[in-house]
Amino acid sequence: METKGIEQMLSQLRAVADVASGKPADTASAAGGVDFAQALGAALKGVSSAQDGAHEMAQSFSAGDPNVNLQDVMINLQKANLSFQQMVQVRNKLVTAYQDIMNMQV
Repeated sequence: METKGIEQMLSQLRAVADVASGKPADTASAAGGVDFAQALGAALKGVSSAQDGAHEMAQSFSAGDPNVNLQDVMINLQKANLSFQQMVQVRNKLVTAYQDIMNMQV
């Protein structure tokens, strides 16, 4: 996953939190930022492609491809697993934030 995309999502979340707390919005930085949904979608596509690549490499190794070694297969499988776990944690944080917002008194 790209660190830049995560940092952009965090800055966008901070901007929304500032607006929610009554602070004036910084429209210049918000206008130049990336759409949250697009950044999240790109992150999901990155996780999916990492998993697909690791799975293809594992299948090539299992088929006996001499150009694929076990170390690379294991590293790619671990990278895909870590990126998936990271995305699950992001999802958990989003669900928690949604629940917090829904429980706010208006």
